[in-house]
Amino acid sequence: MAAFKDKKNGTWYVQFRYTDWTGERQQKLKRGFSTKREAQEWEREFLRTKRADPDMSFESFVKLYEQDIKPKIRLNTWLTKESVIESKILPYFKKRKLSEITPRDILTWQNQMLKQKDKTGQPYSPTYLKSINNQLSAIFNHAVRFYGLHENPVRRAGVIGEKESDEMLFWTKEEFLLFIDAMMDKPMLYYAFEILYWCGIREGELLALTPADFNFKEKTLRISKSYQRIKGEDVITPPKTKKSIRTITIPDFLCDEIQDYFKQFYSLPEDARVFPLSKHQLTRGMEYGCKQSGVKKIRIHDLRHSHVSLLINMGYSAVAIGNRVGHESVDITFRYAHMFPTVQKEMATKLNEERSA
Repeated sequence: MAAFKDKKNGTWYVQFRYTDWTGERQQKLKRGFSTKREAQEWEREFLRTKRADPDMSFESFVKLYEQDIKPKIRLNTWLTKESVIESKILPYFKKRKLSEITPRDILTWQNQMLKQKDKTGQPYSPTYLKSINNQLSAIFNHAVRFYGLHENPVRRAGVIGEKESDEMLFWTKEEFLLFIDAMMDKPMLYYAFEILYWCGIREGELLALTPADFNFKEKTLRISKSYQRIKGEDVITPPKTKKSIRTITIPDFLCDEIQDYFKQFYSLPEDARVFPLSKHQLTRGMEYGCKQSGVKKIRIHDLRHSHVSLLINMGYSAVAIGNRVGHESVDITFRYAHMFPTVQKEMATKLNEERSA
């Protein structure tokens, strides 16, 4: 591999040809290297990447991983992955050859993660530890599936952390009514929380709503997008899953309330955000309402759990609830099984009848 010295400034550069993924011959020029050796090593690494050679550096493979994965997922999802990769993974492995990272190396990294502290001086939570370990494993899985790596060393090293607790908090109808009464003096937050509780939509779905999403004649609400704040900019994305795109029938009282809310605006364009709030403002609003009303503190997302709980207590099936909140019915059955208290009794009764028949 040849490297050349730039007579103008004394730096080194490489210029070579390679075959791209379409089979076409391409020319590559890269300048600005301090030494000949640095220039040659860059060329070798570039060619390893183009050949999908597992001997490429971990850092080079992460760039390929980004090219493959980023276009397929939502931007905010990639940014979460990117944050973990850059802060918790690359500092340990970036200069290592992908193919030479062993389970022993992974164990050492895991032990380092177990020792780390967050900004408050506390150890990382079990859920976060599992999340960063899963991200490292996902990178190696990608290398095994598409780039010829022999095995995923994270699998052999085992897991750290624990999955998110299945326990969830929710408000009863009585608790919500106490809370919402305390929000009467904050109209925008009042109507936002009314929709969250009585419709069971996600926080991002709420913040993306526009007047065009409401059909007051049919008494429906169309969910087709989600709001995110990414790098200081408002970003509207598709909702979480295809199942999340749905039309919800809303109760009469809520239709009346939202129409009253719209009348408070001098002008409200069809494509304007109905609730121009941030997620932080919603959280602060919930904290205020909890303090004023005395009800227990829950997360914004727990209002969605509260809506599901209400529908279960009203006797609706997992299929019907899943269609309303944008979940597969099997997910509703799995996540909220403990909230279907009568089902097991009904099963036992039916089995008794079957035995006696």
